[in-house]
Amino acid sequence: MSALRRTAAAMALAVTAATLSTAVAAPAASAAPPTAAVALGDSFISGEGAGSYQPVVDVTGVARGFPGWTAPNSDAFFCHRSANASLHKATLPGIQDRFNLACSGGQPHDIAAASSARTNGRQVAAQLDQLRAVAQSHDIDLVLIGLGSNNSSFTFGGVAEKCANRFIADAWTGWWEFWAYLNGPVEQKPCTDADLATAAQLTAATAETTAAVRQILNTLREVDADGQHRVVLQDYTNPLPLDLAPTYHSEDNRDDTRDKFRALGAERYAAGCPIHRASLAPGHRFSQGLGTIVRSARDTLAAEFAGTDLVYLNVQRAFDGARLCENTNSPTGTLATPIRLMDNPPNGTFVTSLSGKDKIAIQRIANTCVSYFQTCQESWHPNAAGHQVLGQCLSGAATTAARSVACVRGSNGTISVS
Repeated sequence: MSALRRTAAAMALAVTAATLSTAVAAPAASAAPPTAAVALGDSFISGEGAGSYQPVVDVTGVARGFPGWTAPNSDAFFCHRSANASLHKATLPGIQDRFNLACSGGQPHDIAAASSARTNGRQVAAQLDQLRAVAQSHDIDLVLIGLGSNNSSFTFGGVAEKCANRFIADAWTGWWEFWAYLNGPVEQKPCTDADLATAAQLTAATAETTAAVRQILNTLREVDADGQHRVVLQDYTNPLPLDLAPTYHSEDNRDDTRDKFRALGAERYAAGCPIHRASLAPGHRFSQGLGTIVRSARDTLAAEFAGTDLVYLNVQRAFDGARLCENTNSPTGTLATPIRLMDNPPNGTFVTSLSGKDKIAIQRIANTCVSYFQTCQESWHPNAAGHQVLGQCLSGAATTAARSVACVRGSNGTISVS
Protein backbone atom coordinates (compact mmCIF):
# COMPACT_ATOMS: atom_id res chain seq x y z
CA MET A 1 0.00 0.00 0.00
CA SER A 2 1.43 3.36 -1.00
CA ALA A 3 2.17 6.00 1.58
CA LEU A 4 -0.72 8.04 0.17
CA ARG A 5 -3.15 5.17 0.52
CA ARG A 6 -1.86 4.37 4.01
CA THR A 7 -2.38 8.01 4.96
CA ALA A 8 -5.90 8.05 3.49
CA ALA A 9 -6.77 4.82 5.28
CA ALA A 10 -5.49 6.21 8.55
CA MET A 11 -7.55 9.37 8.09
CA ALA A 12 -10.64 7.31 7.35
CA LEU A 13 -10.14 5.27 10.50
CA ALA A 14 -9.66 8.45 12.51
CA VAL A 15 -12.87 9.97 11.13
CA THR A 16 -14.78 6.77 11.85
CA ALA A 17 -13.46 6.64 15.40
CA ALA A 18 -14.32 10.29 15.96
CA THR A 19 -17.84 9.73 14.62
CA LEU A 20 -18.39 6.73 16.91
CA SER A 21 -17.01 8.69 19.85
CA THR A 22 -19.36 11.57 19.15
CA ALA A 23 -22.32 9.22 18.82
CA VAL A 24 -21.55 7.62 22.17
CA ALA A 25 -21.00 10.96 23.89
CA ALA A 26 -24.08 12.71 22.44
CA PRO A 27 -26.91 13.03 24.97
CA ALA A 28 -30.08 11.07 24.36
CA ALA A 29 -33.11 12.95 23.10
CA SER A 30 -34.79 14.71 26.04
CA ALA A 31 -37.52 12.61 27.64
CA ALA A 32 -41.10 13.82 27.42
CA PRO A 33 -42.21 15.60 30.60
CA PRO A 34 -44.70 13.77 32.85
CA THR A 35 -48.36 14.42 32.16
CA ALA A 36 -50.48 16.35 34.64
CA ALA A 37 -54.06 17.08 35.60
CA VAL A 38 -54.64 20.43 37.27
CA ALA A 39 -57.60 21.74 39.29
CA LEU A 40 -58.43 25.47 39.36
CA GLY A 41 -61.27 27.38 40.98
CA ASP A 42 -63.16 27.35 44.25
CA SER A 43 -64.24 25.17 47.17
CA PHE A 44 -66.19 22.55 45.21
CA ILE A 45 -62.94 21.78 43.39
CA SER A 46 -60.38 22.33 46.17
CA GLY A 47 -62.00 19.66 48.33
CA GLU A 48 -63.71 21.77 50.98
CA GLY A 49 -65.57 19.47 53.35
CA ALA A 50 -63.53 16.37 52.47
CA GLY A 51 -60.89 16.67 55.24
CA SER A 52 -57.24 15.63 54.93
CA TYR A 53 -56.26 19.19 54.03
CA GLN A 54 -52.74 19.61 52.72
CA PRO A 55 -50.28 22.47 53.38
CA VAL A 56 -50.72 25.33 50.91
CA VAL A 57 -47.86 27.51 49.64
CA ASP A 58 -48.61 31.17 50.37
CA VAL A 59 -47.61 34.29 48.44
CA THR A 60 -44.20 34.32 50.16
CA GLY A 61 -43.41 30.76 49.07
CA VAL A 62 -43.95 29.23 52.52
CA ALA A 63 -46.02 26.04 52.83
CA ARG A 64 -48.69 26.80 55.39
CA GLY A 65 -50.01 24.02 57.60
CA PHE A 66 -52.94 24.35 59.99
CA PRO A 67 -52.44 27.69 61.83
CA GLY A 68 -55.01 27.20 64.60
CA TRP A 69 -58.71 27.97 64.74
CA THR A 70 -58.30 31.61 65.73
CA ALA A 71 -55.87 32.47 62.93
CA PRO A 72 -57.05 34.96 60.27
CA ASN A 73 -59.32 33.34 57.70
CA SER A 74 -57.04 34.80 55.03
CA ASP A 75 -54.37 32.20 55.89
CA ALA A 76 -53.42 30.15 52.82
CA PHE A 77 -54.12 26.87 54.62
CA PHE A 78 -57.83 27.66 54.68
CA CYS A 79 -57.90 27.16 50.90
CA HIS A 80 -58.60 23.62 52.16
CA ARG A 81 -56.94 21.64 49.39
CA SER A 82 -57.91 18.09 50.25
CA ALA A 83 -56.19 14.83 49.45
CA ASN A 84 -59.78 13.56 49.05
CA ALA A 85 -60.74 16.15 46.41
CA SER A 86 -62.38 14.82 43.25
CA LEU A 87 -59.23 15.45 41.20
CA HIS A 88 -57.39 12.88 43.33
CA LYS A 89 -60.26 10.35 43.26
CA ALA A 90 -60.94 10.35 39.54
CA THR A 91 -59.70 7.68 37.16
CA LEU A 92 -57.66 9.63 34.60
CA PRO A 93 -55.97 7.41 31.99
CA GLY A 94 -52.56 8.66 30.92
CA ILE A 95 -52.22 11.18 33.76
CA GLN A 96 -49.08 10.78 35.88
CA ASP A 97 -49.30 13.68 38.35
CA ARG A 98 -52.10 15.81 39.79
CA PHE A 99 -51.97 19.38 41.08
CA ASN A 100 -54.79 20.94 43.10
CA LEU A 101 -54.44 24.72 42.72
CA ALA A 102 -58.03 25.58 43.64
CA CYS A 103 -58.85 27.54 46.79
CA SER A 104 -61.97 27.54 48.92
CA GLY A 105 -63.66 30.89 48.40
CA GLY A 106 -61.86 31.37 45.10
CA GLN A 107 -63.33 33.96 42.73
CA PRO A 108 -62.78 34.85 39.06
CA HIS A 109 -60.52 37.65 40.34
CA ASP A 110 -58.13 35.06 41.79
CA ILE A 111 -57.36 33.46 38.45
CA ALA A 112 -55.08 36.23 37.15
CA ALA A 113 -54.44 38.17 40.38
CA ALA A 114 -53.36 37.20 43.86
CA SER A 115 -56.35 36.37 46.04
CA SER A 116 -54.82 38.53 48.78
CA ALA A 117 -55.37 41.61 46.58
CA ARG A 118 -59.13 41.60 47.21
CA THR A 119 -61.30 41.87 50.29
CA ASN A 120 -61.53 38.59 52.21
CA GLY A 121 -59.06 36.94 49.85
CA ARG A 122 -56.51 34.38 50.97
CA GLN A 123 -52.74 34.73 50.97
CA VAL A 124 -52.09 32.77 47.79
CA ALA A 125 -50.66 33.70 44.40
CA ALA A 126 -52.75 34.03 41.27
CA GLN A 127 -53.88 30.61 40.12
CA LEU A 128 -52.47 31.28 36.64
CA ASP A 129 -49.03 31.87 38.16
CA GLN A 130 -49.36 28.53 39.92
CA LEU A 131 -50.46 26.93 36.64
CA ARG A 132 -47.40 28.35 34.84
CA ALA A 133 -45.16 26.84 37.51
CA VAL A 134 -46.66 23.39 36.91
CA ALA A 135 -46.20 23.78 33.15
CA GLN A 136 -42.45 24.28 33.60
CA SER A 137 -42.06 20.64 34.55
CA HIS A 138 -45.19 18.91 33.22
CA ASP A 139 -47.27 18.44 30.11
CA ILE A 140 -50.74 19.57 31.16
CA ASP A 141 -53.31 17.24 29.62
CA LEU A 142 -56.40 17.87 31.78
CA VAL A 143 -57.69 20.97 33.57
CA LEU A 144 -60.69 20.85 35.92
CA ILE A 145 -62.29 24.26 36.54
CA GLY A 146 -64.94 25.19 39.10
CA LEU A 147 -65.94 28.86 38.94
CA GLY A 148 -69.23 30.74 39.27
CA SER A 149 -70.46 30.25 42.85
CA ASN A 150 -68.26 33.06 44.18
CA ASN A 151 -67.87 36.43 42.47
CA SER A 152 -68.09 40.15 43.14
CA SER A 153 -71.91 39.95 43.38
CA PHE A 154 -72.44 36.96 45.69
CA THR A 155 -70.66 34.00 47.25
CA PHE A 156 -71.87 30.50 48.10
CA GLY A 157 -70.70 30.91 51.71
CA GLY A 158 -72.59 34.18 52.04
CA VAL A 159 -75.76 32.67 50.63
CA ALA A 160 -75.55 29.62 52.92
CA GLU A 161 -74.80 31.73 55.98
CA LYS A 162 -77.69 34.07 55.22
CA CYS A 163 -80.35 31.37 54.88
CA ALA A 164 -79.12 29.25 57.81
CA ASN A 165 -78.88 32.27 60.11
CA ARG A 166 -82.41 33.34 59.22
CA PHE A 167 -83.70 29.92 60.24
CA ILE A 168 -81.69 29.84 63.48
CA ALA A 169 -82.82 33.36 64.38
CA ASP A 170 -86.43 32.48 63.63
CA ALA A 171 -86.24 29.28 65.69
CA TRP A 172 -84.70 30.79 68.85
CA THR A 173 -85.31 34.53 68.98
CA GLY A 174 -88.31 36.76 68.55
CA TRP A 175 -88.36 39.17 65.64
CA TRP A 176 -87.81 42.06 68.09
CA GLU A 177 -84.56 40.69 69.54
CA PHE A 178 -82.28 42.52 67.13
CA TRP A 179 -79.45 42.63 69.70
CA ALA A 180 -78.75 38.93 69.37
CA TYR A 181 -76.41 38.87 66.39
CA LEU A 182 -73.29 40.62 65.15
CA ASN A 183 -73.70 43.09 62.31
CA GLY A 184 -77.20 44.03 63.40
CA PRO A 185 -80.62 42.37 63.11
CA VAL A 186 -80.93 39.07 61.28
CA GLU A 187 -83.92 38.66 58.99
CA GLN A 188 -86.12 35.74 60.08
CA LYS A 189 -88.07 35.12 56.90
CA PRO A 190 -87.23 32.32 54.44
CA CYS A 191 -84.81 33.18 51.66
CA THR A 192 -86.29 34.22 48.33
CA ASP A 193 -84.74 34.09 44.86
CA ALA A 194 -83.77 37.76 45.10
CA ASP A 195 -82.07 37.14 48.47
CA LEU A 196 -79.73 34.64 46.80
CA ALA A 197 -78.96 36.24 43.43
CA THR A 198 -80.86 38.64 41.22
CA ALA A 199 -81.00 38.27 37.45
CA ALA A 200 -78.60 41.20 37.12
CA GLN A 201 -76.15 39.59 39.53
CA LEU A 202 -76.25 36.29 37.64
CA THR A 203 -75.57 38.15 34.40
CA ALA A 204 -72.60 39.95 35.95
CA ALA A 205 -71.30 36.68 37.41
CA THR A 206 -71.53 35.04 33.98
CA ALA A 207 -69.40 37.79 32.45
CA GLU A 208 -66.81 37.53 35.26
CA THR A 209 -66.63 33.75 35.03
CA THR A 210 -66.34 33.74 31.24
CA ALA A 211 -63.53 36.31 31.35
CA ALA A 212 -61.61 34.27 33.93
CA VAL A 213 -61.91 31.03 31.96
CA ARG A 214 -60.80 32.90 28.85
CA GLN A 215 -57.63 33.90 30.74
CA ILE A 216 -57.04 30.24 31.60
CA LEU A 217 -57.43 29.13 27.99
CA ASN A 218 -55.09 31.84 26.73
CA THR A 219 -52.49 30.83 29.32
CA LEU A 220 -52.77 27.17 28.36
CA ARG A 221 -52.06 28.15 24.76
CA GLU A 222 -48.86 29.79 25.97
CA VAL A 223 -47.56 27.16 28.39
CA ASP A 224 -48.76 23.78 27.11
CA ALA A 225 -46.04 22.83 24.63
CA ASP A 226 -47.98 20.22 22.67
CA GLY A 227 -51.24 22.18 22.77
CA GLN A 228 -53.20 19.04 23.63
CA HIS A 229 -55.39 19.34 26.72
CA ARG A 230 -58.98 18.83 27.79
CA VAL A 231 -60.67 21.47 29.91
CA VAL A 232 -63.62 20.35 32.06
CA LEU A 233 -65.93 23.06 33.43
CA GLN A 234 -67.86 21.61 36.36
CA ASP A 235 -70.94 23.24 37.85
CA TYR A 236 -72.48 22.71 41.31
CA THR A 237 -74.74 20.33 43.19
CA ASN A 238 -77.15 21.44 45.91
CA PRO A 239 -76.49 19.81 49.32
CA LEU A 240 -80.19 20.03 50.24
CA PRO A 241 -83.21 18.26 48.71
CA LEU A 242 -86.22 19.84 47.04
CA ASP A 243 -88.08 19.06 50.27
CA LEU A 244 -87.06 17.68 53.63
CA ALA A 245 -88.10 14.19 54.72
CA PRO A 246 -91.45 14.37 56.59
CA THR A 247 -89.80 13.64 59.95
CA TYR A 248 -88.16 17.09 59.76
CA HIS A 249 -91.33 19.02 58.96
CA SER A 250 -92.46 19.74 62.51
CA GLU A 251 -91.64 19.10 66.17
CA ASP A 252 -93.82 19.66 69.24
CA ASN A 253 -96.65 20.50 66.82
CA ARG A 254 -94.68 23.51 65.57
CA ASP A 255 -93.46 24.02 62.04
CA ASP A 256 -91.19 26.72 60.66
CA THR A 257 -93.97 29.09 59.64
CA ARG A 258 -94.45 30.46 63.16
CA ASP A 259 -92.24 32.53 65.45
CA LYS A 260 -89.91 30.48 67.66
CA PHE A 261 -89.70 26.70 67.19
CA ARG A 262 -86.65 25.64 69.19
CA ALA A 263 -87.22 21.88 69.22
CA LEU A 264 -87.63 21.85 65.44
CA GLY A 265 -84.59 24.10 65.10
CA ALA A 266 -82.49 21.70 67.15
CA GLU A 267 -83.78 18.71 65.20
CA ARG A 268 -82.88 20.19 61.83
CA TYR A 269 -79.49 21.43 63.04
CA ALA A 270 -78.61 17.95 64.32
CA ALA A 271 -79.60 16.53 60.94
CA GLY A 272 -77.46 19.13 59.17
CA CYS A 273 -80.20 21.18 57.52
CA PRO A 274 -81.10 24.28 59.57
CA ILE A 275 -83.18 25.83 56.80
CA HIS A 276 -86.77 26.95 56.21
CA ARG A 277 -88.63 24.58 53.92
CA ALA A 278 -89.71 27.64 51.91
CA SER A 279 -86.03 28.42 51.22
CA LEU A 280 -85.39 25.09 49.48
CA ALA A 281 -86.97 25.85 46.09
CA PRO A 282 -85.17 29.21 45.73
CA GLY A 283 -81.97 27.40 46.69
CA HIS A 284 -82.39 24.91 43.86
CA ARG A 285 -83.16 27.68 41.39
CA PHE A 286 -79.96 29.35 42.58
CA SER A 287 -78.01 26.13 41.91
CA GLN A 288 -79.55 25.92 38.45
CA GLY A 289 -78.50 29.53 37.89
CA LEU A 290 -74.92 28.59 38.74
CA GLY A 291 -75.16 25.80 36.19
CA THR A 292 -76.33 28.29 33.58
CA ILE A 293 -73.28 30.46 34.34
CA VAL A 294 -70.90 27.57 33.74
CA ARG A 295 -72.69 26.27 30.65
CA SER A 296 -72.84 29.75 29.15
CA ALA A 297 -69.12 30.28 29.76
CA ARG A 298 -68.36 26.95 28.06
CA ASP A 299 -70.52 27.69 25.02
CA THR A 300 -69.18 31.22 24.57
CA LEU A 301 -65.56 30.13 24.79
CA ALA A 302 -66.03 27.07 22.60
CA ALA A 303 -67.03 29.46 19.83
CA GLU A 304 -64.01 31.70 20.50
CA PHE A 305 -61.46 28.90 20.84
CA ALA A 306 -62.29 26.73 17.87
CA GLY A 307 -60.82 23.27 18.22
CA THR A 308 -60.20 23.58 21.95
CA ASP A 309 -61.38 20.55 23.90
CA LEU A 310 -63.96 22.08 26.27
CA VAL A 311 -66.41 19.90 28.21
CA TYR A 312 -69.30 21.09 30.41
CA LEU A 313 -69.85 18.74 33.36
CA ASN A 314 -73.29 19.07 34.95
CA VAL A 315 -73.27 17.59 38.48
CA GLN A 316 -76.55 19.03 39.74
CA ARG A 317 -78.08 15.56 40.14
CA ALA A 318 -74.93 13.80 41.33
CA PHE A 319 -76.20 13.70 44.94
CA ASP A 320 -79.80 12.66 44.22
CA GLY A 321 -81.19 10.56 47.07
CA ALA A 322 -78.26 11.31 49.38
CA ARG A 323 -78.69 14.98 50.24
CA LEU A 324 -78.92 16.33 53.77
CA CYS A 325 -82.31 15.66 55.38
CA GLU A 326 -83.55 13.85 52.31
CA ASN A 327 -83.77 10.71 54.45
CA THR A 328 -84.53 10.17 58.13
CA ASN A 329 -81.00 9.24 59.23
CA SER A 330 -79.35 12.49 58.12
CA PRO A 331 -76.48 13.35 58.18
CA THR A 332 -75.51 9.64 58.14
CA GLY A 333 -75.22 8.34 54.60
CA THR A 334 -75.31 11.74 52.96
CA LEU A 335 -72.82 13.12 50.44
CA ALA A 336 -72.61 16.63 51.92
CA THR A 337 -71.30 18.10 55.15
CA PRO A 338 -73.93 19.23 57.63
CA ILE A 339 -74.03 22.77 58.97
CA ARG A 340 -71.68 22.60 61.94
CA LEU A 341 -70.66 25.45 64.24
CA MET A 342 -68.24 25.89 67.13
CA ASP A 343 -68.66 27.65 70.43
CA ASN A 344 -66.51 30.62 71.38
CA PRO A 345 -63.58 30.49 71.79
CA PRO A 346 -63.24 28.01 68.91
CA ASN A 347 -61.26 24.89 69.86
CA GLY A 348 -61.92 22.42 67.04
CA THR A 349 -64.90 20.74 68.69
CA PHE A 350 -68.05 21.08 66.64
CA VAL A 351 -71.41 21.62 68.28
CA THR A 352 -73.53 18.73 67.06
CA SER A 353 -76.64 19.47 69.13
CA LEU A 354 -78.41 22.72 69.99
CA SER A 355 -81.04 20.96 72.07
CA GLY A 356 -81.68 22.70 75.36
CA LYS A 357 -79.52 25.73 74.58
CA ASP A 358 -80.98 29.15 75.30
CA LYS A 359 -80.90 32.12 72.97
CA ILE A 360 -77.76 33.57 74.61
CA ALA A 361 -75.83 30.38 73.81
CA ILE A 362 -77.29 30.34 70.30
CA GLN A 363 -76.20 33.96 69.83
CA ARG A 364 -72.65 33.15 70.90
CA ILE A 365 -72.37 30.03 68.73
CA ALA A 366 -73.82 31.70 65.63
CA ASN A 367 -71.54 34.70 66.04
CA THR A 368 -68.47 32.43 66.20
CA CYS A 369 -69.06 31.56 62.55
CA VAL A 370 -69.10 35.26 61.72
CA SER A 371 -65.90 36.05 63.63
CA TYR A 372 -63.99 32.88 62.66
CA PHE A 373 -65.41 31.76 59.34
CA GLN A 374 -62.93 28.87 59.08
CA THR A 375 -64.84 27.18 61.92
CA CYS A 376 -67.93 26.74 59.75
CA GLN A 377 -66.77 27.02 56.13
CA GLU A 378 -66.99 23.26 55.51
CA SER A 379 -70.77 23.43 56.00
CA TRP A 380 -72.95 22.35 53.07
CA HIS A 381 -70.01 21.25 50.92
CA PRO A 382 -69.44 17.77 49.49
CA ASN A 383 -67.92 15.48 52.13
CA ALA A 384 -65.26 12.85 51.38
CA ALA A 385 -67.89 10.47 50.00
CA GLY A 386 -69.33 13.33 47.93
CA HIS A 387 -65.95 14.14 46.43
CA GLN A 388 -65.55 10.44 45.65
CA VAL A 389 -68.77 10.70 43.62
CA LEU A 390 -67.58 13.90 41.94
CA GLY A 391 -64.39 12.00 41.09
CA GLN A 392 -66.51 9.46 39.22
CA CYS A 393 -68.19 12.35 37.42
CA LEU A 394 -64.80 13.72 36.41
CA SER A 395 -63.68 10.28 35.26
CA GLY A 396 -66.55 10.23 32.79
CA ALA A 397 -65.97 13.80 31.63
CA ALA A 398 -62.27 13.12 31.09
CA THR A 399 -62.93 10.38 28.54
CA THR A 400 -66.25 11.29 26.91
CA ALA A 401 -66.60 12.15 23.23
CA ALA A 402 -69.44 14.53 24.11
CA ARG A 403 -68.93 18.19 24.94
CA SER A 404 -71.75 18.41 27.48
CA VAL A 405 -72.44 15.63 29.96
CA ALA A 406 -74.62 15.17 33.03
CA CYS A 407 -73.54 13.13 36.05
CA VAL A 408 -76.55 11.55 37.78
CA ARG A 409 -76.86 9.38 40.85
CA GLY A 410 -79.41 6.62 40.35
CA SER A 411 -81.88 5.36 42.95
CA ASN A 412 -79.56 2.43 43.67
CA GLY A 413 -76.58 4.72 44.22
CA THR A 414 -74.87 4.11 40.88
CA ILE A 415 -73.30 7.06 39.10
CA SER A 416 -73.77 7.56 35.37
CA VAL A 417 -72.21 10.16 33.09
CA SER A 418 -73.89 10.75 29.75
